Amino acid sequence: MNAAEFTLEALETPALTKAHLADLLFEQIGLNKRESKDMVEAFFDLIANSLIEGTDVKISGFGNFQIRVKAPRPGRNPRTGEAIPIGERRVATFHASAKLKEQIHGSIEQSGTSEVEWSLGAE
Repeated sequence: MNAAEFTLEALETPALTKAHLADLLFEQIGLNKRESKDMVEAFFDLIANSLIEGTDVKISGFGNFQIRVKAPRPGRNPRTGEAIPIGERRVATFHASAKLKEQIHGSIEQSGTSEVEWSLGAE
């Protein structure tokens, strides 16, 4: 393995995508592929629309999604050094629940590795 391959592999982390979630619903729950995809899309649409409307999203045992308003602040153009104002903006934040934090910390201590195997529900 050369240095370039090692660097690329070191930067890669497993990601659970919407497509993978739909596949897991298909495999583990028995929904057909179309229902699985539609359910995942509907779930994320509900979360996004709630946040857009200014409603916090609280998922018990997982965490909270919230919209925070960031105040305007002075900024600087990195090329010219010219001062420019950065306006007020809304940003989405996520805060993991204590239960999720404990599960993450426990899985790191037990495994000692960064490999992740995805599944739905508790096993």
